[in-house]
Amino acid sequence: MPELPEVETTLRGIAPHIEGKTVETVILRQPKLRWQVNPALGDILSGQQVLSCGRRAKYLIVRFPMGILLIHLGMSGSLRIFTPSDERIGKPGKHDHTDFVFSDGTVLRYHDPRRFGAILWYEGIEEHHPLLEKLGPEPLSEVFCADYLYARLKTQKRAVKLALMDNAVVVGVGNIYANESLFRAAISPKRPACRVKKKECAVLVDAVKAVLRRAIETGGSTLKDFVDSNGKSGYFQQEYTVYGRHNLQCVRCGGLIVKEILGQRGTFYCPNCQK
Repeated sequence: MPELPEVETTLRGIAPHIEGKTVETVILRQPKLRWQVNPALGDILSGQQVLSCGRRAKYLIVRFPMGILLIHLGMSGSLRIFTPSDERIGKPGKHDHTDFVFSDGTVLRYHDPRRFGAILWYEGIEEHHPLLEKLGPEPLSEVFCADYLYARLKTQKRAVKLALMDNAVVVGVGNIYANESLFRAAISPKRPACRVKKKECAVLVDAVKAVLRRAIETGGSTLKDFVDSNGKSGYFQQEYTVYGRHNLQCVRCGGLIVKEILGQRGTFYCPNCQK
């Protein structure tokens, strides 16, 4: 599933191509995604100008004068930009479900083989959207700091990795990046959250920020489906220290990486380095 770095990579790829442009039409080939796409979306967006693009957690936000378009990539979704001269515009594939066609001929195409993603229109303030209003802070923001994290963790008995992946605590730290951040901070993913000391929270916050920034720099992770707006894969998977490295040597101590299941997700860590 695309996580925060992949969504941020997508945002940076599409925003320069559609901001300030006017939607001419919407071609909706398959409305049955995670939630049914509004069949009147073409009528709603036609003639509207894109004011700006943004991201909240793993949601892309395209802002218009009359509301926002909320896009989630789901398990296998991606957004691609096609210029007017690209012959692929007229040759959509089986899983190319929606085209947003702009007045200058630019096309933003939504591709999603598994159809777990979402394209939702909302006429209101984005902070009030039911999917956004209860989210925790962004991990790269100043709000996400040692004091904040310690206050959120000190009463929780669940594993720290599960708390770190909870969008009510902090958004966008998915499975891959939680594993990598906890290794960097030398904290066991199984340790009860309430037993993470305040000074360790400072280290963990720094680790989360460093891992996410590096992942964004390298275009995110491509394990199967993810590509950016130009169709290119990410490269952060080449820098994994623990994720997916079950029974391989730890890059820090030489011991073996262990895999366990926490919250139904694969959890990778070094028992020697992470306490």
